[in-house]
Amino acid sequence: MEQQRESSTLGMWLFLVTEIMFFGGLFTGYGIYRFMYPEAWKEAAHELNVTLGAINTVVLILSSLTMALAVHSAQLGKKRLLILFLIATLVLGLVFLGIKTKEYSDKFEHHLIPGTNFHFEGPWARQAMLYFCFYFGMTGMHALHMIIGMVGICILIRMAAKNRFSAEYHTHIELFGLYWHFVDIVWIFLFPLLYLIGQPKL
Repeated sequence: MEQQRESSTLGMWLFLVTEIMFFGGLFTGYGIYRFMYPEAWKEAAHELNVTLGAINTVVLILSSLTMALAVHSAQLGKKRLLILFLIATLVLGLVFLGIKTKEYSDKFEHHLIPGTNFHFEGPWARQAMLYFCFYFGMTGMHALHMIIGMVGICILIRMAAKNRFSAEYHTHIELFGLYWHFVDIVWIFLFPLLYLIGQPKL
């Protein structure tokens, strides 16, 4: 059992390394174009809703807390608390995606979706479109990871309800916790890079 746990943990860490490389490429591309077009990046960032972004940041931090409590409950063999905290994490994930959907809807209404209907006032229109390509690409991939994670939570809740976990065996919960925390950390980087770049200094 211990060997299986160690093998599973190693596999998860290897998977997360590939995810770091994937998002690292996106962050690198973002950084290069931000350096090339700083004024365009600043102006385009003004179109984002910092308040909604900040709320989503708090939501994800809370979801990390509930996920950590779910792992702790699994380690103690407390089935009800485990299911409760998994459900809380799922609800917080839904709140995050709901807010993100509202943001995407606003961008659509203001014609800020990259493409033929893209409209941006000022001399930086083409460069601003590139900014929004990164915005939708990076936040969209993050949202996809969130959706995958929420499907995983539903599976874990079902397994917990069937008494598949105990204080001696809860590897699935621990490994999923690593994945969820990784997704949250990615957003911690996305929020300041995308939302705060053009904001005035306090």
